[in-house]
Amino acid sequence: MNNWFILSMITVFFWSGSDFFSKLGSPASDKLSHWKMVIAVGLVMGIHAAYMLIFGGESVTARDFIVYLPASFCYILSMIIGYAGLRYIELSISSPICNSSGAVTAILCAIFLGQSMMGYQLIGVVLITAGIIALQGVDIRLDDERKKADAKYIRSAKAIIYPLLYCAIDGIGTFADAWLLDGHIEEGPANIAYELTFLAMAVFAVIYITVIKKQRIFNGAQQFRRLEAPKLMAAVSETAGQFAYIYALSSNAILSAPLISAYCVLSMVWSRIFLKEKLTKSQYGAIAVAVAGIILLGFGDA
Repeated sequence: MNNWFILSMITVFFWSGSDFFSKLGSPASDKLSHWKMVIAVGLVMGIHAAYMLIFGGESVTARDFIVYLPASFCYILSMIIGYAGLRYIELSISSPICNSSGAVTAILCAIFLGQSMMGYQLIGVVLITAGIIALQGVDIRLDDERKKADAKYIRSAKAIIYPLLYCAIDGIGTFADAWLLDGHIEEGPANIAYELTFLAMAVFAVIYITVIKKQRIFNGAQQFRRLEAPKLMAAVSETAGQFAYIYALSSNAILSAPLISAYCVLSMVWSRIFLKEKLTKSQYGAIAVAVAGIILLGFGDA
């Protein structure tokens, strides 16, 4: 089995966990929850970057920060938008829309980087993308009972625009990442540059919350356990997934990008298992289509 596929599946596992825990830590009542998520992710990424610099034999230069800045900017901006959107819309709707970005990246890689797929690989990517798109359609037209039960969510243009913006910006960022990793920067320095850039954004978020907004980051141990601990779990999952992701992308961007986008499928599985959310037959069908595509990509060579 190809290394890019194994690394992609590791990313899928951890980023689905990040999705799940981010949702747990993003209550609709906290208008600054997305900035608090930035603090958690930046802190964990900063610790990981320091470890790699001190014990992992990695190094980073000012040039690496500048070269990788287009990808870092798109990734961080899309994540802030995605975290903000979790306050307004269900994860089962937001995540599939966000993760259509893999299809955007695959198209850009084919057009501008000259990357191509074999026949069975194209079928696998089409199945994964079709499954993700089908999940969007199923979830957006969910029955009125769930809409009424979840009155805190607003199914409006404001709610949908967040995942749509994430999809576009993240897709462009992933393409920029694939292009930069194709001879412009190595994976290790790129990942460290990204993590330290995220740490700098976390410092900005701390200043924004405490100095400009004059609010505390969290109030007491109970709130920390209920809301901030999930943010830290999301940050650990995000960082672990990012480490595998950048090597998967450098190995085979045109296939790994849409495959990794399927982590929204696993996010729904976690929601079903741990939050006891019920899935419809149509949702199970869409998940099965995406899984078929994953299996085809993973075992096609064999």
